[in-house]
Amino acid sequence: MPTALLRPVSPRMAECELTHFERQPIDVALAEKQHQDYEDALRYLGCEIVHAPALPDFPDSVFVEDCAVVLDEIAIITLPGADSRKGEIDSVATVLEKYRPLHRIEAPGVLDGGDVLRLGKKIFVGLSSRSNAEAVRQMQNVLKPFDYEVIGVHLTGCLHLKSAVTQVSIDTLLLNSEWVDANLFSNYKIIETHSDEPGAANALLLGDTVIFPLDFPQTALRLLEAGMDIYLVDNSEVIKAEGGVTCCSVVF
Repeated sequence: MPTALLRPVSPRMAECELTHFERQPIDVALAEKQHQDYEDALRYLGCEIVHAPALPDFPDSVFVEDCAVVLDEIAIITLPGADSRKGEIDSVATVLEKYRPLHRIEAPGVLDGGDVLRLGKKIFVGLSSRSNAEAVRQMQNVLKPFDYEVIGVHLTGCLHLKSAVTQVSIDTLLLNSEWVDANLFSNYKIIETHSDEPGAANALLLGDTVIFPLDFPQTALRLLEAGMDIYLVDNSEVIKAEGGVTCCSVVF
């Protein structure tokens, strides 16, 4: 049974970090309801739910994915690229040490988990405003004994690598080619996001089901036409905070 680690929405979510988006009003009560629905979806799809402690003074703390990268052999505790988020990681480490040996990214490396896409034994890391080449080097060193290849990827116009590309089946990726080079993933079939929905590349694959925001209906239709089994969730408030459906959990 997979485990999904989540953290409650902060009452200060509206003060979240933003890089590429204009700030919009965030309805925190609605965000809390949507987060509960998201948790229910994970539970329905077979996940055991565990919670990291609430951090009400950290506006971005619901985005627990950025604090850790969990593989079969090890958990890497990140060092987030935004200074306001560095206080989020220790409580995640405390939860994960019950499940995996831990390794920490050290300065001057910085890493957000949202920049890390694992495809089998290849791990792609977005070289973004939140993650750097030094973190890639550290990951290469720690993961080499486990036969992982760690590859840095340049991005354009988005916050994280998983803003631009995620896996939606064993052999298929959902991708916005304006934000990341599709040629890097030539071994996979590619479904392009709809041109009117550039932020729609973030999806969460659990088993054979894709959790996907109902906020991007035209891209959802492309997934359905490709034969994907999708579970739609309302993600409007997370999207305003420059997040996606992978951001609010660490599934392992």
